[in-house]
Amino acid sequence: MTAVEAASVLVSSTEGVAVVTINRPHRRNAVDAATAALIAAAFDELDADPELRVGVLTGAGGYFSAGMDLRAYAETGDRPVDARRGGFGIVGRPPRKPLIAAVEGPALGGGFEIALACDLIVAGESAVFGLPEVRRGLVASGGGMLRLPERIPRNLATEAVLTGRPFSAARCAELGLVNAVVPDGDALRAARELAAEIAANAPLAVQASKAVMGAAPDWTAAERFARQEELIGPVRASADAQEGARAFAEKRPPRWQGR
Repeated sequence: MTAVEAASVLVSSTEGVAVVTINRPHRRNAVDAATAALIAAAFDELDADPELRVGVLTGAGGYFSAGMDLRAYAETGDRPVDARRGGFGIVGRPPRKPLIAAVEGPALGGGFEIALACDLIVAGESAVFGLPEVRRGLVASGGGMLRLPERIPRNLATEAVLTGRPFSAARCAELGLVNAVVPDGDALRAARELAAEIAANAPLAVQASKAVMGAAPDWTAAERFARQEELIGPVRASADAQEGARAFAEKRPPRWQGR
């Protein structure tokens, strides 16, 4: 994957990290149907390319995303939904590999739901997050009502949804929703540094770890270790697991093969 511009999405990669940028600053990076399809395609490539280990999602021009492009919807009637990955090309089926949101400026409504579909969030100190749909006679149907209670205490998530009141980046950090708050303009840099740290680890182990943590809440106490084994057994038997042990014994950096 090389640096290219495909309509409203920019994609670049280096050292195993893919950066996907919503490139519609004139619309505050609001997502229309064509952009949703491009976002989905970028994540398809992230999942399919063995050289890519971690993704970063961000927005151009100091905005993360305003969510759905209401003007485009009014003009065309086309919702920004991808047939495979759902709303905005991500919220129904995020990528299998780790994904970090690098958020500058407002991430409201669908923009917040896009960030919530990511595994980790790094935010500029002026970033703002919220689900204001009820103030517009709508509901946060892009995963906001489903994912926010999984990330912060349910009573606070309920308050946020029912009032439409936004959170500052600092408040999100207090609640554990944001992994890091950095000076404005530094969110992408900090997200790339975090992504590089993850990408340095064994890719099969990282992907299995994400899969277990995502699925575990649906497992009963009686089945969780057996269900976990289904996902981590192949990792334990992999060549990378042997390489990790050898590298530790030989006091050298491991050379991962992803198998």
